[in-house]
Amino acid sequence: MNPSNEDKILIISPGWVGDLIMAQALFKLLKRQQPACIIDVLAPRWAHPLLMRMPEINEHIVAEFQHGELKLRKRFQCAKQLQSRNYSRSIILPNSFKSALIPWLAKIKHRTGWLGEQRWGIINDRQKSNKKDMPLMVSHYLALAQTNNQSLLTTPIESVLLPSLSVNIDKQHLLLKTLNLRLDKPVLALCPGAKYGSSKQWPSNYFSVLARHMLRQDWQVWIFGSPEDSPIAKKIHQSCSSDYYFNLCGKTKLNDAIDLLSLARIVVSNDSGLMHMASALKRPLVVLYGATTPKFAPPLTKKHVILYRNLSCQPCLKRLCPLKHFKCMRELPPQKVIHAMQQLDASVL
Repeated sequence: MNPSNEDKILIISPGWVGDLIMAQALFKLLKRQQPACIIDVLAPRWAHPLLMRMPEINEHIVAEFQHGELKLRKRFQCAKQLQSRNYSRSIILPNSFKSALIPWLAKIKHRTGWLGEQRWGIINDRQKSNKKDMPLMVSHYLALAQTNNQSLLTTPIESVLLPSLSVNIDKQHLLLKTLNLRLDKPVLALCPGAKYGSSKQWPSNYFSVLARHMLRQDWQVWIFGSPEDSPIAKKIHQSCSSDYYFNLCGKTKLNDAIDLLSLARIVVSNDSGLMHMASALKRPLVVLYGATTPKFAPPLTKKHVILYRNLSCQPCLKRLCPLKHFKCMRELPPQKVIHAMQQLDASVL
């Protein structure tokens, strides 16, 4: 479909923070194709702080159902409300059947998406995914706006299309004051959590070793994460007796994390939503991969180092290590991370 001057597009959002951040590349491409197009996103309530930081988005429409929930009545009610908005097309980013229901029920004429769970008829512009030729997830998103997907298989993704979240400087200054943070030393941001499961998490004692090392080098350490990550952050804290260790887990909302993470000199993270956030903020990154693979969803920024063992059991894509040895992460010792950080910043000793 060729965009028109009155193109009004409804995007059905993916259900994970990292996936939504990568989807910004699609939003940018749609705006480049047709600057006057209107892009609305149907997404869970938690996504609002992220979408506010993407200037391409006109409106966030709250999906009143959680990831994986069917809730047919609520989907029908949502579709009825959307029908009056007269969308010219919809792009469905998840592959599930239920994610394609609302655009169909809302009678949006042109519905684009990848072949998924029995979506014949529900999606009428069906694209067939070829993971061998198009391994990057961000390429899958971009291809849904292309009339010729081959262009994405032969050329690198343009830097102007890569995710880039905006920062609220006024809010940033207020957060520094409220949380008693200071910038008199370089900031190492640690992101030890991963909502998917422990198979994606570098051991907490390794994070502790790294934190102690950097504190001795006259850096400060900020720990980012959700309330669920607080136990890990507390374990790290127990080994760090310093006024320059700050546990921010559970103390910041998603938009706060954007503003504060943008101040980090280096970020060390598991494969997580915070990793993709740091990438979209163009922060130098060291990323540790365990159960997942960097071939599918790597950090979309130039300054990064990926640490990955490439064992025969990787990627298992399991939430818990099925072999119970967790070698994929245990065999990435802190010294490897310190060396990777030195590649990014010569001041790391």
